[in-house]
Amino acid sequence: MGRLAPRPLLLALLSLALCRGRVVRVPAGSLARVVGTELVIPCNVSDYDGPSEQNFDWSFSSSGTSFVELASTWEVGFPAQLYRERLQRGDILLRRTANDAVELHIKNVQPSDQGHYKCSTPSTDATVQGNYEDTVQVKVLADSLRVAASPPPSPGLSLRQGEPFELRCVASTASTLHTHLALLWELRHRATRRSVLALTHEGRLRPGPGYEQRYHSGDLRLDTVGSDGYRLSVSRALAEDQGTYRCVVSEWIEEQGNWQEIQEKAVDVATVVMQPTVLRAAVGRNTSVAEGKELDLSCNITTDRADDVRPEVTWYFSRMPDNALPGAHVLARLDRDSLVHSSPHVALSHVDVRSYHLLVRDVNRENTGYYFCHVALWAPGHNRSWHKVAEATSVPAGVDVTWIEPDYQVYLNASKVPEFSDDLTELECRVVDTKRSEASVRFTVSWYYRVNRRNDDALTNELLAVMDADWTLKYGERSKQRARDGDFIFSKERSDTFGFRIQRTTEEDRGNYYCVVSAWTKQRNNSWAKSKDVFSKPVHIFWASEDSVLVVKARQPKPFFAAGNTFEMTCKVSSKNIKSPRYSVLITAEKPVGDVSSPNETKYIISLDQDSVVKLENWTDASRVDGVVLEKVQEDEFRYRMYQTQVSDAGLYRCMVTAWSPVRGSLWREAATSLSNPIEIDFQTSGPVFNASVYSDTPSVIRGDLIKLFCIVTVEGAAVDPDDMAFDVSWFAVHSFGLDKAPVLLSSLDRKGIVTTAQRDWKSDLSLERVSVLEFLLQVHGSEDQDFGNYYCSVTPWVKSPTGSWQKEAEIYSKPIFITVKMDVLNAFKYPLLIGVGLSTVIGLLSCLIGYCSSHWCCKKEVQETRRERRRLMSMEMD
Repeated sequence: MGRLAPRPLLLALLSLALCRGRVVRVPAGSLARVVGTELVIPCNVSDYDGPSEQNFDWSFSSSGTSFVELASTWEVGFPAQLYRERLQRGDILLRRTANDAVELHIKNVQPSDQGHYKCSTPSTDATVQGNYEDTVQVKVLADSLRVAASPPPSPGLSLRQGEPFELRCVASTASTLHTHLALLWELRHRATRRSVLALTHEGRLRPGPGYEQRYHSGDLRLDTVGSDGYRLSVSRALAEDQGTYRCVVSEWIEEQGNWQEIQEKAVDVATVVMQPTVLRAAVGRNTSVAEGKELDLSCNITTDRADDVRPEVTWYFSRMPDNALPGAHVLARLDRDSLVHSSPHVALSHVDVRSYHLLVRDVNRENTGYYFCHVALWAPGHNRSWHKVAEATSVPAGVDVTWIEPDYQVYLNASKVPEFSDDLTELECRVVDTKRSEASVRFTVSWYYRVNRRNDDALTNELLAVMDADWTLKYGERSKQRARDGDFIFSKERSDTFGFRIQRTTEEDRGNYYCVVSAWTKQRNNSWAKSKDVFSKPVHIFWASEDSVLVVKARQPKPFFAAGNTFEMTCKVSSKNIKSPRYSVLITAEKPVGDVSSPNETKYIISLDQDSVVKLENWTDASRVDGVVLEKVQEDEFRYRMYQTQVSDAGLYRCMVTAWSPVRGSLWREAATSLSNPIEIDFQTSGPVFNASVYSDTPSVIRGDLIKLFCIVTVEGAAVDPDDMAFDVSWFAVHSFGLDKAPVLLSSLDRKGIVTTAQRDWKSDLSLERVSVLEFLLQVHGSEDQDFGNYYCSVTPWVKSPTGSWQKEAEIYSKPIFITVKMDVLNAFKYPLLIGVGLSTVIGLLSCLIGYCSSHWCCKKEVQETRRERRRLMSMEMD
């Protein structure tokens, strides 16, 4: 306890902290070291919750009873005089590895260092909790390990790939304790080191990384020779075996079930130098061969190896003049077992010991390119394994295959020429003057159509059909549909004759036709390659034809008097230069120029096609769906009727007739179109004249008020009974100060009293009612700002004719009236002001309450904290 007096006051204060208990640990059992080696003893503290950095004291005792101070991490004068000099030299030092761990290092261990070492942690704790020290025993052994090369290391061991070699070293120990030796063969090449094969202290053999396969195959072995000899045997040397081999021996001892390495020594045994194998491969010079002949190339090998090595020869073909293996095509290969791998047209033969021939039969243009060979030498290894000892690639030799292309002519003849539309057209394309008609040549045809566009200089060639080498026909865009319909027929009549037929020739088919015959050559893999194209002279298909003439005459068989009667019109058709025509009829109506609503507007009413199918076009009057009829009276005569005519039906009526000619059975071709003379419907009447106006007694309202708008209809001229009048009324609005926006339909009321109101995005409601015979009221309930703008109404009068039918008059429009919607300022700001004042009052009261509570409780807590600090200072002064 006398040693605690000079310690700093800070340590005494820190010792007052609470401890859960500490445990000091050093290696269990004992440690053994050899004289001259370094001793490292770790010590750490666990289960300690004290200062951030723990201090350690080390003591030594040779007998285990009386300990002498050795070193300390925090007290300078702690070690005894015996160890201070070694501490100053650095032979003994402490190295902290963590806040709660330290290592004792003793360099160059001496026999006097054998004994017991105790690691302890100084403490001033009032209560001892745990273990504050731990002891370990250290044994110092004499250096009795001997390692040497056998025989002594040579300057270099020169080997060739595939040759065997052996390396030996001797290792022994005279230790008084029971120790084991471990041996490792290590290869050093330049700056890298590799573990080759090791014998562990437990007597197990372990191959190094990359040597596993060679070890398991028996190519790499480690044997013991006598009592102290160790032999490394390699049955077949490889290129990577070059380098300096070291024999590394380590001595191990077992203490309480744990193995400790006590020392290690190494010696260089030999330096292995691998001599490269000389290997060259050469192919003959560039050559030329005729198509269909044989190509014979020779690969000559030169090597300095005369032992049991086997070559592997591979022939390659490339389009480019290089010998890059990844991009080349393998033709044939002779493996090291003399087995040949090739295709039916390629043969590889072994002529003599150093020459390998490649034979390519029946060459063609595809064989033009560059040929080279790749040679690899394989040497046998242990347990029937093989190792590649050398490889070489020859310079490519260029081969040019001379080819004789087929020689022939193509002749196109028109066996059938049309005289008019829909006639038959037949073309025949023949191959003539063939100079080379071998079985390896096949002919196919392509058909083209040529037509002039805009001027004679601009020609357009359109593909009709093309035939592949297997005689598969593919159609062009122009002929695809007509070929499916059977109008275009392509045929192959003989091996040298091809036909093209147009069943119904149209005017669009007139033009020039030509064929292209392609010669295909059969390849070695039974595929076909196009070798030549020959064009025929064009054949002109044309016939003189007169223009089609179509005349339509319309007449009114019965006089027309007044509205409500039936209107009847007949159309007579005559045609020339149209074969077997059928007619389609369309009735059109053109409003007179005086119709302000749609001047000169032409409407399609009803139609009848060439198959006598009737269709209503723009006839949308739901009340008169059956009011129009179009029928076929004769093959060239048609009749149109309109029942219960109205004043709005006034206009010019015509028949638009189209003549159709049959093509390809059920299909039709438009031949000509003509328009008949007009038949006018004009009503001479002195009926009433209607006008519309808008009135409102609320042109300016406050938002939320009711808007009233009156649409007033006035009648001038002849007096009309109110029961004989009806009106369709619609209200429109333009929400702008001017009339620059599109009108919006608000509501409508038809002559039967049915009201339809449009949907809107704001909340105001609409109502439309008839208040008298000639007055219609539109009301906007709960008006909003969006309801401002110009309002007007449209009126369509209906008048009952003497025959009892209702006649629709022309639609009339009123002049717009502008409606403004103002905002009530008092009501608009009343509720926001009340809400703002209320919220301000609540927030102010809440702020006062929070401030009072915060100041009260926070101040009280601060005073209590100050008092606790004073009590703590007082207790420290007493200590």
